Amino acid sequence: MDCFTRLAENRILQAIEAGEFDDLQGKGQPLNLDDDSHIPPELRMAYKILKNADCLPPELVLRQEVVNLQDLVASMPDEAEKLKQMRRLNFLIMKLNMMRPVSAQLLENDLYTPKVLERLESKR
Repeated sequence: MDCFTRLAENRILQAIEAGEFDDLQGKGQPLNLDDDSHIPPELRMAYKILKNADCLPPELVLRQEVVNLQDLVASMPDEAEKLKQMRRLNFLIMKLNMMRPVSAQLLENDLYTPKVLERLESKR
């Protein structure tokens, strides 16, 4: 967990203890997760049809596969199989980065930031 996440969590816990969330509007009511006001009106029907058909964009499907493979590789005891799956993981990450509209160099922190933070915390 990075320092900003910890800081945010601490401030949220302090606000809960101070009772700052006790009188919020809509407290105890279910969230409206189908709010599509941020979607342009001409795309709302198409998005709703895709959502109801349980279709995801190819980028999200690939991202899910990357996350699942990362978890699998982390728990593998066999080094040879781990190496094979890491090669596959690298290929999928490369493919995902090529699909994105932004430079992959801007997104490389996605993989390395947690590892760096973990090493820094373990040295304490």
